[in-house]
Amino acid sequence: MKRSLSFRDLVVYGLLFIAPMAPVGVFGTLDAKSHGAVALVYLVATVAMGFTAFSYAQMVRVVPQAGSVFAYARAGLGRKPGFIAGWMAMLDYVLIPAVAYLFSGIAMNSLVPSVSRWVWTALAVVITTALNLWGVRAAARVGFAVLAMEIVVLVVFAVSAVVVLVRDGAQRDWLSPLTGDGTFAVSAVLGAVSVAVLSYLGFDAIVSFAEEVTGGSAKVARAVLFCLGLVGVLFIIQTYLVALLAPVSSAHLASHPVEQGTAFYDAVDASVGSWLHDLVAVSKAIGAAFAALAGQAAAGRLLFAMARARRLPNALSRTYSGVPRPALLLAAVITCAAAIWASSRDDGMDHLVSVVNIGALSAFVLLHASVVGWFAVRRGAGAVSWWRHLLMPVIGAAITIAVIVEAAGSAQVVGAIWLVIGFVVLVVQRGHDDLMDEEQPTGATGG
Repeated sequence: MKRSLSFRDLVVYGLLFIAPMAPVGVFGTLDAKSHGAVALVYLVATVAMGFTAFSYAQMVRVVPQAGSVFAYARAGLGRKPGFIAGWMAMLDYVLIPAVAYLFSGIAMNSLVPSVSRWVWTALAVVITTALNLWGVRAAARVGFAVLAMEIVVLVVFAVSAVVVLVRDGAQRDWLSPLTGDGTFAVSAVLGAVSVAVLSYLGFDAIVSFAEEVTGGSAKVARAVLFCLGLVGVLFIIQTYLVALLAPVSSAHLASHPVEQGTAFYDAVDASVGSWLHDLVAVSKAIGAAFAALAGQAAAGRLLFAMARARRLPNALSRTYSGVPRPALLLAAVITCAAAIWASSRDDGMDHLVSVVNIGALSAFVLLHASVVGWFAVRRGAGAVSWWRHLLMPVIGAAITIAVIVEAAGSAQVVGAIWLVIGFVVLVVQRGHDDLMDEEQPTGATGG
C-alpha cells in the first residue's frame, strides 16, 4: 500500500463515515426517550465513546496495520480471538455502507420519485466504488469536497436557528436540552445514550488506513481522538438548537412515536422554513453516499488484512497500484446486494441497522480486551499504565456491554448466529493453523 494520506485525509474519512448531521434521523427518538435532555445525551455519549476511541489510539500505536480490531485482537489476544473480532467487525464495516447507500437511495427517490430508489442506490454504489478503485488519495479529495458541503449546510442551519431564536425566542426553556423539558431522570438519559452511541459508528474506520498514512501511527491515534471530539461538539450544538426550536414537547413525541422520525425536519419547517428542510435533505442524500464510500474503503482494508493473514481467500490480499481492489470489489458486491435487498422491503432498513450495530459493539468489546491483553499480559506488568491500559479499557468494555444488553432482541439473535458461524469457520480453518507462524505486530513502540 502507498503512504499518501495526511492527518486531514484521515479526519475527512472519519467525518464522512459518521456524517456531521447524523442526529437528524434519531433526534425525535432521543428527545422522547430522554425527556427532552437530548443535548445532554450526546454529551454523555461522546464521553462514553471516548473510552473506545482511547483504546483504538493505544492499539494503533503498537499495531500500525490495516485490519483495525482484527489486527489488534490478534496481537493482544491471539489468532483465534483476532479472527472472531474481525468476523464480528465485518458486520459493521461491510454492511454500514449498505445502510448509507440505502439511505441515499431513499432520499434521492423522495426528490426524484420517477426514478426507483434501487436505481439511485445502485448508482451510488457504482460511483463511490469507482472512486475507491481509483485510489485512496483521489477518494479523499472528492470526499473532502462533499464533507465541506455538509459542513456548510450545518453552518447554515446553525446560523438560521440562532437568528430565529434571537428574533422569536425559544419554544422550550434555554437549559432544557441539558436538563430536560419535563421530569429529569438519569435512567431516561442513559437509555437514550444507548441509542445515541450508534450515531458515532464509523470513527473507528480511521485506523484501517494505518498502512497508508504519512508520518506514522501516532498521527492515526490523534485523528481518531480528534474526529470523535469534533463530531461530539457538532452533535451537541445541533441537537441543542433544534430542541429549542421544537414546536412540541418531548412528552408529545413520546406519546406520538410516528412523529419522532421527522421531528428534526418538523422543527426546521416550523421555525425557519421548508427551504432549509430541502437543503438538509439534499445534503443528507449526497452525504450518505459518500459515508458509504468511506465505509467501503474501510471494509476493503479489513477483508484485505484478514486475507493477508490467511483467514480469508488469498486473492483478497492482492493490491494493484497500492489499492486492494479485489477486497474492495467484494465489499462493493456485498453492500450493493444488501442495500438493494433492503430497498425492496418496508423493514429492510431496520434489519440492516440492527445487524450493523451488534457487529460493531461486539468488536469494540474485543478491542478493549486487546488493550489489556497486549499491555498487561503479553508485555508484562512493567509496561502497564494502570489507567491507560486497565482502567480505561475496562470502563469502555463495561459501557459497550451495557449498550449490547440494551440492544433489540432481534439484533442480539443475529449477532449470536453470526458469532456461531464464525466459530464454525474457525473449526474448518483449524488445520491451517499449524502452517502459520505466530505473527508479532511490527513497529512496536511501547505505547
